[in-house]
Amino acid sequence: MATEKLSPEGFPAKIKPKRAALYCRVSTADQHPETQLYDLREMARQRGYEIVRECSDIISGSKAKRPGLDQLLADARRHHFDILIVAAFDRLARNVRHFLEVLDELNHLGIAFLSVRENIDSSGPLGRAMIIIVGAIAELERSLIVERVKAGMRRAKLEGRRIGRAPLKVDRPQIVADRRSGMSLTKVAKKHRVSRATVCRLVNEAAGLEKPKTSKLRNHETAGSPTEASNLSAAA
Repeated sequence: MATEKLSPEGFPAKIKPKRAALYCRVSTADQHPETQLYDLREMARQRGYEIVRECSDIISGSKAKRPGLDQLLADARRHHFDILIVAAFDRLARNVRHFLEVLDELNHLGIAFLSVRENIDSSGPLGRAMIIIVGAIAELERSLIVERVKAGMRRAKLEGRRIGRAPLKVDRPQIVADRRSGMSLTKVAKKHRVSRATVCRLVNEAAGLEKPKTSKLRNHETAGSPTEASNLSAAA
């Protein structure tokens, strides 16, 4: 919402509202970025900001390279917005180093940062100090989650439970034979109800197992040829 003040001539003059960019991130496709965007739009409306950019990513927070975030930073370097609004610190990054790198770049470009959940604005020194503290806590939280997951996987292995996807129950030699007989990749995949990539992998694995055998046979033949030559010379 634009506010009014008096111009030097005494007439009301409108102040342009700040241009805001919204960024949200979810870890899996089952989650909906629109849930975060609703709160971000409401915050921008309450503060009178003009939304000029909305970016979202469906990727883990530990990944520094993200299409939406990269596009957002590119727009920031072109000064397309004045403030960046996120739902929470961990939506931007869960690594303190990456988090502070993004904030330093925004600060160098003169762009403010606002987090809705923590209600912290980076425009002041106190807000920046709180950002560093809360960012460190977010990284600690992620580290604890990783440790708990690893502990659960170790316990499952000790109990004899399988970790990960079960192996494919397919006739591997027949898949390789069908492919080598001239059957197309798509037909082999449909016949055995596997993906085309699986057919290629099984064929390549079979070829890799056969190469050492062939090389060993060639080495044996090469090693035997000097002996045969010496026998022939002795016989002569």
